Amino acid sequence: MHTDASLVVDFLNTVNVEERTDLLEDPGQWHEWAAGHALAANPPAEARAARDALRAAIGDPRLPAAHAEVGTRICLTADGPSLVAEDVVGAVFVACARLVVRGDWIRLKICPADTCLWAFYDESRNRSRTWCSMRVCGNREKARGWRARTAAAG
Repeated sequence: MHTDASLVVDFLNTVNVEERTDLLEDPGQWHEWAAGHALAANPPAEARAARDALRAAIGDPRLPAAHAEVGTRICLTADGPSLVAEDVVGAVFVACARLVVRGDWIRLKICPADTCLWAFYDESRNRSRTWCSMRVCGNREKARGWRARTAAAG
């Protein structure tokens, strides 16, 4: 997975619906996560608002669409113009902007299994992947569908 996509997916998955945990609820863990990505931690409320807006934008059915605005700057380097951010939220939005420019934004998805809702990056050739994992969520949902059809037929 591309580093921009990895950062975005890692940030989106700081909440785990299945385990009912949210890394942003523990300031120590949040600062550790940010430091592990060589970034400054935003205040948790700011990070949560940004995360929820991004999750809603890529399809989290629990969250309403929301406006989010992030400050970044453009620096001219030896390699050309570059978007720059020092904190987590800014870096995630910079990564999102690069994904949009490359046409890869649509590869960011939320697993539709209501017990999962894990964010993932669809690396399939035709961008048709639905589940975060076919072995877990996809198989579970297909089995439920089969049982429902079998029960209705019988």
